Amino acid sequence: MLRGNAWKFGDNVDTDQVIPAKYAIYSLDEKVLGEHAMEGVPDNEGWAKKVSPGDVLVAGSNFGCGSSREIAPVAIRAAGISAVVADSFARIFFRNSINIGFPILQAPQAAEAVEAGDQLEIDLEEGVIRNLTRGDEYHAEPFPQFMAELIKMGGLAPWVRKRLAEKAAAARR
Repeated sequence: MLRGNAWKFGDNVDTDQVIPAKYAIYSLDEKVLGEHAMEGVPDNEGWAKKVSPGDVLVAGSNFGCGSSREIAPVAIRAAGISAVVADSFARIFFRNSINIGFPILQAPQAAEAVEAGDQLEIDLEEGVIRNLTRGDEYHAEPFPQFMAELIKMGGLAPWVRKRLAEKAAAARR
């Protein structure tokens, strides 16, 4: 169960807004990326300093569009965000997020109704988003078992390592 305050963004937030190239070029350090997350969004400098661990980013349609900058979800996660809820996601951002085990939920009703500062609770297994501030509940499509396992394990790399270890153990039997 995830729980945190909502940070609201609009439509078509692209990966250069999520983590401007000037930061991505100089460092791949997650801490540094997190400190500059969402700075490309107009009037949003210093946003990461205001985020509390566990907070939730809520956005409109086509979140994460633009370049295939793999570090975009890394920067958001490093800022302390526990999940992103949006009307829709760019496919490459969606896949990059799952690959690092970062939960993102497509929930158009939640994306529209949630306001900045609302307290949210997210049940990833059920795909339920509760707005504790307003007493509302929204539904996202739960992740298929394979994706849920990737998220739970922390991403694709840990999942592959586990599978390889299981195969090696089976071969020794």
